[in-house]
Amino acid sequence: MKSYTITVNGVAYDVTVEEGAGNGAAPAPAPKAAPKAAPKAAPAPAAPAAPAGGIEVKASVPGKVCKIEANVGQVVKPGDPIVVLEAMKMEIPVVAPQDGTVASINVAVGDAVENGDILATMN
Repeated sequence: MKSYTITVNGVAYDVTVEEGAGNGAAPAPAPKAAPKAAPKAAPAPAAPAAPAGGIEVKASVPGKVCKIEANVGQVVKPGDPIVVLEAMKMEIPVVAPQDGTVASINVAVGDAVENGDILATMN
C-alpha cells in the first residue's frame, strides 16, 4: 500500500491506495477523508461574509502554512504576526496590516497557499 497526501481546493486529504487491487478497496478511505474536510470547509464559506466590511490578510508568497500565530477575536496591532508561511525553506510571517481584531482564520497548518490567497480577515 502507498500513502499520498492530496490537496483539493486547499484542503489536504491523506489517502492510502492498495497496489494491484481492483476490488474497490481504494474508495473506502476517500469517504473517511471527506467528512474530515467538511468541518474545515464549513468555516471557509463563513469567511467571505466578514471581508465585506473587514480587512483581508493575504499571502504575499506561495507556500505552506506552518504556524498560526493569532486566534479569532484576538486584538492585533500593525506588524503582529497572524500566520507564518514556509516558502523556499524559509519561514515568512504574514502580519497584521493595521490595528484590528482577527475576525477569521481561513487556513490550517499544512495548507498550501498561493500568492494573494486570503489567509485571515480582520475588523
